[in-house]
Amino acid sequence: MNALTHPLTHLVNLQSPLNLKDYYQQGGYLGAEKALKAYSPSQVLDIVKKSQLKGRGGAGFPTGMKWSFVPDYDESDPRSQENKYLVCNADEMEPGTFKDRLLLEGVPHQLIEAMIIAAYTIGANKAYIFLRGEYHLAAQRIETALKEAYQANWLGKNIQGSDYQLDLYLHTSAGRYICGEETALINALEGKRANPRAKPPFPQVAGLFGKPTIVNNVETLCNLPHILKNGPEWFINLAPNSDAGSKIYGACGRIKNPGLWELPMGATIGEVLNKHAGGMQEGLKLKGLLPGGASTDFLLPEHLDTPMDYDSIAKAGSRLGTGGLIVLDDKNCPVAMVLNLLQFFAQESCGWCTPCRDGTPWAVEILTRIEQGKGTIDDIDSLLKLCDFMWIGKTHCALAPGAVEPLKSALKYFNDEFMQHIEQGCCPYHGAY
Repeated sequence: MNALTHPLTHLVNLQSPLNLKDYYQQGGYLGAEKALKAYSPSQVLDIVKKSQLKGRGGAGFPTGMKWSFVPDYDESDPRSQENKYLVCNADEMEPGTFKDRLLLEGVPHQLIEAMIIAAYTIGANKAYIFLRGEYHLAAQRIETALKEAYQANWLGKNIQGSDYQLDLYLHTSAGRYICGEETALINALEGKRANPRAKPPFPQVAGLFGKPTIVNNVETLCNLPHILKNGPEWFINLAPNSDAGSKIYGACGRIKNPGLWELPMGATIGEVLNKHAGGMQEGLKLKGLLPGGASTDFLLPEHLDTPMDYDSIAKAGSRLGTGGLIVLDDKNCPVAMVLNLLQFFAQESCGWCTPCRDGTPWAVEILTRIEQGKGTIDDIDSLLKLCDFMWIGKTHCALAPGAVEPLKSALKYFNDEFMQHIEQGCCPYHGAY
């Protein structure tokens, strides 16, 4: 792989990730060195803004703009760093998504370098990696890399002879999908129940322990060393016809080559599915897919030419989300697939608000009845009402709206399959899921 075209993944080694010495030899920590020695925090912020980097965790919010909401760092008073925090959201629990795991296990020093740059920019001297509890191998490798970074004075006091200091901690989560929501993550990090907070105030102003806090996704952060080394124009030109930069796309389901690929942002769905994932397995046809993990709307074979960037996927009627395709073939039941997803979301609801706490189990109950051939026409109306009941603006956070996205779009695109379950009194796919 070429470092200039595959910046995030060209150093990934899942069998034996690079130690500090080898990471140095591949240009590691040059981005952090450049940030600390050649630029002020405000100058690094300008570079990130110019790069047009957007968050890779799902929302796609401009990273530089998000950082700019943090109250100004007083460069003449290093003590002001004590009142700010940086948190890496590595709580990757979105079904169908495993891109961050690749980076965490395959090149942990890249993330550490990235967090040094980000923390320096926002003026924080404490940072946390909030890691999914089941990522045991990633935890071991991050701990090893952290020890190396401290020993080499990339962490701690007076980093590389500068006036800047940073302590970076690994926090392994106790679990729950809701911890991926940034304010629930902050509550969990404080030792509280992982319920999302009401906003405003936003974490950039009042986050961890009531202090200004930036929460960024693993993939988002890992772009920073390369932007600092190669410049914002290089990053923009990686995908000249789309959002800036590269993106790690994934695909899973009954396809020939499930996996992950770093491609220019805006690669089409068809390119990811057919060229890189090898297309459908023999004897199967594409029926539909979720383009960005389990909490996105279904798209159809007619959408294969759609670029996988934020605006294009939105115009097609879904969300880019995490960029992980979940593929549905023509031999598996869409009703059973949606039921499987809703069971997950119902289990993972924090229970804080009524629409999510009661709505997701209700949807599971109805879908179970339909899948077992015991549904009625009225159940379709009930599901449509539930989709409205749990939609954006009616819940405490985005979990319930995300849960109903595959349901709502399945009712739109696969209505015939729902009706077959009801009219025939059984699942026409014989419970293939």
